[in-house]
Amino acid sequence: MLTSEAIQFISDLGKNNATEWMHANKKRYESYKKDYHSFIASILEAMKPLDTSLEPLEVKNCTFRINRDIRFSKDKSPYKTNIGVWLTTNKLRKNSPGYYIHFEKGNSFIAGGVWCPEAEDLKKIRKEIAFFYEDLEEIVSNKNFKSTFNNITFEEGQILKTAPKGYDPNHPAIEFLKLKSFTVSQKIEDKFFTDKDFSKKIAEKLILIKPFNNFLTRALETEE
Repeated sequence: MLTSEAIQFISDLGKNNATEWMHANKKRYESYKKDYHSFIASILEAMKPLDTSLEPLEVKNCTFRINRDIRFSKDKSPYKTNIGVWLTTNKLRKNSPGYYIHFEKGNSFIAGGVWCPEAEDLKKIRKEIAFFYEDLEEIVSNKNFKSTFNNITFEEGQILKTAPKGYDPNHPAIEFLKLKSFTVSQKIEDKFFTDKDFSKKIAEKLILIKPFNNFLTRALETEE
């Protein structure tokens, strides 16, 4: 679970997002990092027995830097004011299928899959869907999966208006083939993150994404 101190630090940082404030609160930040790393360790402990592909992961593989990349952003706030955890099934791959946990007051959620794959990876995923769409249909129609995530996320701006080049507009999986991003997500109440059994309960939700991640991994690792 997240400690109240870690949540309070992120909250205070949101109100004082400046280098000067961070320097003045260095001890609090160091304490926050320890809590953050302990939070990740507890999630890994719960997830590894359920998904053995995560076994090689260490805490350092699942963290995010608190510094924002502001080079191309109008928002020049130097620090992130959310807590993120990324468990990827292949930490050496640039955009590997995985599991994501996000704490941000009023906007907390869990997610998984591959967000906006690059052109070659997108081509592989679409090819897998076209040839094995029954497998994908079986995954997204699973009762437990549907009750938790409903469906693959149809994110605005990440859907083609027409069939991708080379695909039949009448293909039975055409709505999935139009996607440019392949993720699932569920909103989570902020208070859930402070539950003492958070890691166990969140693992029970995240593991429902495993068949979807396996499908995407199969697509990306298949040789042309």
